[in-house]
Amino acid sequence: MSNLSLAVRDANTMLRRNLLHARRYPSLTLNLLLTPVMLLLLFVYIFGDTMSGGAGRSEYIAYIVPGILLMTIGSTTIGTAVSVSTDMNEGIIARFRTMAIH
Repeated sequence: MSNLSLAVRDANTMLRRNLLHARRYPSLTLNLLLTPVMLLLLFVYIFGDTMSGGAGRSEYIAYIVPGILLMTIGSTTIGTAVSVSTDMNEGIIARFRTMAIH
């Protein structure tokens, strides 16, 4: 087998593992999906008139959406870092090294 096919197979194994976690803990998935929507609603409809600085609603939405996306990416990165740290401390990586994952 080539290195590429081994990497694809290993990535598929890890993807299945992460999808099982997502299925067991749906609150994490809902949090990931609902946080940007709630932030957008909060900043546009509640604080929008105060913070828009005289711009129209569409200009303000175009201004704030990239920031909300960056905040979502940042919070997801933090969650991933915590998961990797937990895996390292609980010994799951050591178990993976003994398995047939190349």
